[in-house]
Amino acid sequence: MSSILNKDKDKKKNTIILGIETSCDDTCAAVVENGQKILSNVIASQHEIHEKYGGVVPEIASRRHIEIIDIIISEAIIQAKISLESIDAVSVSNRPGLVGSLLAGVGAAKAISYALKIPLIAVNHLKAHLFSNFLINPDMGGGFIGLIVSGGHTSLYSVDSKWNIREIGHTLDDAAGEAFDKIARFLGLGYPGGPVIDSLAKTGDSKKIELPFPMIDSNDFNFSFSGLKTALIYKTKKEPGLLDRENIADLVASFQASIVKVLFEKTFKACAQAGYKKILVSGGVAANSSLREAFTAKAESEDVKLFIPPVKLCMDNAAMVACLGHYDYIQKRYSEISVDVYSRSDI
Repeated sequence: MSSILNKDKDKKKNTIILGIETSCDDTCAAVVENGQKILSNVIASQHEIHEKYGGVVPEIASRRHIEIIDIIISEAIIQAKISLESIDAVSVSNRPGLVGSLLAGVGAAKAISYALKIPLIAVNHLKAHLFSNFLINPDMGGGFIGLIVSGGHTSLYSVDSKWNIREIGHTLDDAAGEAFDKIARFLGLGYPGGPVIDSLAKTGDSKKIELPFPMIDSNDFNFSFSGLKTALIYKTKKEPGLLDRENIADLVASFQASIVKVLFEKTFKACAQAGYKKILVSGGVAANSSLREAFTAKAESEDVKLFIPPVKLCMDNAAMVACLGHYDYIQKRYSEISVDVYSRSDI
């Protein structure tokens, strides 16, 4: 490995990691000290840009990253009140995600690594979501079931005491967040769909409209939400009155309840089968208030410790990338300057 990647700063008392995250449409940069203390966490959203399209347009997202990434990184350094030269390593998401978006972040990280002669650490975006919990609970340790639920991913992982991560389930079609977005678009509620549905569902009756709980009784830990989306659409075609203004809250509340029930039933079943007493939930949909309430209530009844990061850390952010980068840094798991990007995960 080249000398560029081998600069030794292990004698420093504190480790400062710059994190960069551009896997989808948010341009993020953060500075984290010792894998725990967030010195800055800057997020530039593109929601207003993509709203009129009802979803993320990859080419537009990547171009926007290129336009503002230098500004976002500079702002993270300024807010952290440090100099660029005090950074020990730069950690960046290089998988999974939109290839064009990932290239913007990895390119910036490579330039910083090369210029400052500090290690480059490419990390898995999904694994970083798991590590977001360590920003709040650094002594949590392994031995848990991890649920990552977002717009692009809905997956279950078994993580043993030595932090060996094994995927035990994933979505076979739409991710939970994707299903929220599609139904919100169908109902004309706007984008992104998750927050809109979460807010509207609070005024609705989740038991008023009967919808299926897809794959809830399957003999595996996989998910499928495309059929639920289709069931709601067909139901409104048979009962057009459900689309009346006074019924929309009940409709989305029932839709949300179906997704949440499937998620927590499968997650807690996996936890019981593995013999664990801890569950981590992360990803953008983990910000959903109904999900947080349901998981909290079931964890208390099952005597399971539940870890869900604050809402801001559920969303895509660079603090989680820097946190994971810290642990890779102290174990000297560096990346070559030629590291590539990948649309799929290898967690």
